[in-house]
Amino acid sequence: MRINLYCIAKNQQEEELVVHYQKLCRQFGAELRIFNIFNADILQAQKKSQKEARASYTRALSSYLKQGRNVILHPDGKMVDSFGFSKILQENVVNFFIGGAYGFDEDFLSQGKTLSLSPLTFAHKVAKIILCEQFYRGLSILNHHPYHK
Repeated sequence: MRINLYCIAKNQQEEELVVHYQKLCRQFGAELRIFNIFNADILQAQKKSQKEARASYTRALSSYLKQGRNVILHPDGKMVDSFGFSKILQENVVNFFIGGAYGFDEDFLSQGKTLSLSPLTFAHKVAKIILCEQFYRGLSILNHHPYHK
């Protein structure tokens, strides 16, 4: 199984907790890959307007909407508990997307399942850590591992 996490974020060294959860996911045969995507188009668009920024995120991430399940983080997305989240991970390939500061446009949102982590807004680094922990928790549930309890 492969879990891909695509983020509109400058390429940076991953937080220690993210790396920790990547290692833990391997015990279940899951490869957790993180892709930080940020380019000159995004930088310029964010300076212009919210609409331009959203369009630049779509241009940057559309090519990563591929086989498997596509899950897009959005404030209006469905909220699930950890058991519901684990069901998302039953595909062979699951692609998760964290947008930039201005979110995603409707065209991008229509190409996957939308999910909300919480009614709260999180910084990208925090959202990434929460997602990685939930990947491990979900895999634990699917594999009847005691971590979830």
